[in-house]
Amino acid sequence: MAKYTAIGGQALIEGIMMKSPEKTAMAVRKPDKTIDISYPAEINLRKRFAFFRIPAIRGIIAFIESMITGYKAMMKSADISGFTDLDEAEGTEKMSEKSKNTLTNAIMIVGTVLGIVLSVVLFMWLPSLVARGLQTLFSAEFSDITKASIEQLIKLVLFVGYMLAVSFMKDMKRIFMYHGAEHKTIFCYEKGLPLTVENVKKQKRFHPRCGTSFLILMIIVSVLFSTLVQLIFPGVYDFVYIWVAVKILLIPVICGVGFEILRICGKYDNIFTKIVSAPGLWMQRITTKEPQDDMIEIAIAALRACEPENPDVDRSVDGQESDDGEDLQNDDI
Repeated sequence: MAKYTAIGGQALIEGIMMKSPEKTAMAVRKPDKTIDISYPAEINLRKRFAFFRIPAIRGIIAFIESMITGYKAMMKSADISGFTDLDEAEGTEKMSEKSKNTLTNAIMIVGTVLGIVLSVVLFMWLPSLVARGLQTLFSAEFSDITKASIEQLIKLVLFVGYMLAVSFMKDMKRIFMYHGAEHKTIFCYEKGLPLTVENVKKQKRFHPRCGTSFLILMIIVSVLFSTLVQLIFPGVYDFVYIWVAVKILLIPVICGVGFEILRICGKYDNIFTKIVSAPGLWMQRITTKEPQDDMIEIAIAALRACEPENPDVDRSVDGQESDDGEDLQNDDI
């Protein structure tokens, strides 16, 4: 890459949000085909409090901030784009704007709650049950470390399977195409090329700082921490409820460490970062798709709207790197 940049993004419903160290902007295609540019309010506790800029801690805060900002941006993009399943359904009467927004909010809230519950069940409880089931099935006594490793493998399989399944959904496929447009545009910007549709189309769609890479990194890092816990507290795995609680408590730590590794991978290009980035880049073959020209136009508009005043600054070497580092790029799922 010609230069390192702290710009990150998130695919939305018929749009893209881009965030630089200076501001956040989102571009969304309106029903009349024009592009709406807006600047979402930023939380950014890391700029306000030095404590939240401490390595590892900043990763946890960045993840929480990106989840909140991403949720609000997704809701706003749905409104601006005129997207609604109810309006597209045959025989469905036109709802008032207020009712539509209320219903959308309710659906998003319920979806979030169900998502959290399913995450705990699928990624915390189910892997433990399967690991114990395999031990019974083969009449073998696995070591705690082996069982913990089996759990992480199951998590990885579930994650990949989920991503693959949703990639076949029509609406998600379009979001994944916008995701590809986001990556390609950032690559074009990092290479110092003019931001044109033709230049962007030539770029790769797999970026080492993507949120997909972050999620894969969390699974890999969790293997290391699970092993460490097993070595420090032998036998803790035998207590199901305690082990699930430990895994939940480890999430912030794993998130923080994963964030720091992701920053390193996005900042440097060497054999270590290539090996660490490989699983996430492979997963992006599922979570990013080749975009259409009009999607690239949206990505370019979003990046230009948040571009720093000094776009040619190499923040990795001149001491001007943002304190909060680059934000996580959610995959809108």
